[in-house]
Order: sequence, then structure tokens, then C-alpha cells
Amino acid sequence: MIKVVLFGSGNVAQHLLIAFQQSGKVDVIQVVVRDKKRAELSIASNRITENWDAILQADIYILAVSDAAAGELSSKLPFKNALVAHTSGSLTLNALDPKNRRAVFYPLQTFSKNRAIDYSKVPVCLEWENTNDQQLLNDLASCISPNCYTINSVQRKALHVAAVMVNNFVNHLYHIGEEICEEHQVPFAILEPLIAETAEKIKHLSPRLGQTGPAIRHDQNTIQAHLDLLTQSNHKAVYTLLTDSIQNNYAKK
Repeated sequence: MIKVVLFGSGNVAQHLLIAFQQSGKVDVIQVVVRDKKRAELSIASNRITENWDAILQADIYILAVSDAAAGELSSKLPFKNALVAHTSGSLTLNALDPKNRRAVFYPLQTFSKNRAIDYSKVPVCLEWENTNDQQLLNDLASCISPNCYTINSVQRKALHVAAVMVNNFVNHLYHIGEEICEEHQVPFAILEPLIAETAEKIKHLSPRLGQTGPAIRHDQNTIQAHLDLLTQSNHKAVYTLLTDSIQNNYAKK
């Protein structure tokens, strides 16, 4: 069993805890939090501590905390030469204090409270400073997912930007679509099969080849009709920006 001490009590920490527990191959011997009374974690209370003097010895210490907190927290760890990993998509390896062996254990997924995840489908991106730590990181990642990737800090940052595009921004577009439906008293659920097919299609077809709609057709009449229908200025701005982006990428020849 790989012994893990996990730092944090947010969505990423909770989901990693569940994934490790479900694997049957990882022993989360302790979770370190700022406020034990406020921590809602699926682990026995005697394994949760806010006392840094009581941190147990483990194979790896995972900092599943905010990007803003990870660097400072790593500098305050009361030990040296241990394997310490952060879970951030945007922080470099060097964000961690060099007194310990630095690594990254980044599960690339959107995590929401109380929503179950199939961890076997979650890619885990790994980076390490000491080559001697490579095997343990690979073994740990393989306990929860067969999709493990060696990704350096620059690549991971690029992945994180791409993830914001395809996840956070797309979800915001869902929200705009929902607002438009609500304004015109149309059930948003009608769009769900379209959303599902669009997501499914990219498994078999490049997004570039799969692009459809009035923008790629340069159908100016339909585009103008849509803009005339939209009543919120931010909806018009987003529609215009994305239309221009599509047309610039698929310029007529």
C-alpha cells in the first residue's frame, strides 16, 4: 500500500481521497486541514488533523490546495527531503519549496461537490524533479487511472488553458444558452441531445472538421437574425466574438 498524507479539504482533495480509497491500493493515513471542525471529508475523524506537529510519515505528501496557498504551505512543511506534490494545472514544479523533493500530481477533470466521478477515465498528469520518484508517482497514478501522462510544467500550463476553453468557457456558453431559453420560455432540456452529440463527436472527428453552423457557412442573414433576437448586450458580444473567430479560422478561399 502506498501511504499518502493529503493536504486540503476542498473539491480536489475530497475527490482524490475518494479515488484513493476506492482503489484499495492506497492508504490515506492522514488528511491535514486548516479547520478540522469545518472539514467534510469521507474519512475517519481520527485521520484528520490540523496539528502540523502531528503529521505522519508517508511515501508522498499531496498538496490539494489552492494555487495561491501551495507555495507558502510547502515552505512551512515541518520536514525535509520528502516527496511533495501539488495538484495544480497552472503552477510550475518550482512553485514548491526546494527543501523537499518536488513533484506534480495533476488530475485533469472538473470536480464538483457531491458529484460522483469515474476516476478510471480521469487523466493524471505527472512531473517530478528526482528521477528516483518517477516509479512511485506512476504507481500511485495507476492506482486510480490507466491514463497517466508525463507532462512538463509548460505543457501542463498549456493543457490548463485548453481545459479552461473546453470546460469553463463552454459551460458559460451553456449558461448563456439557458438564459436565452428561459427568456423565451423554451425548455433548456431540448438542447441536451445536441450537447451530448457534440461532445461525443469529437471522439471520432477533429473539432475543426466537425464545425457546423451559420458562422462557418458565412450565412450573414441568419447571423444578423440571431443578433436581432438577442436582448442582452453581453450575449451579443459573445455571439459576435465567436462568430468572428470561427470565420477567421475558416476563411473563404
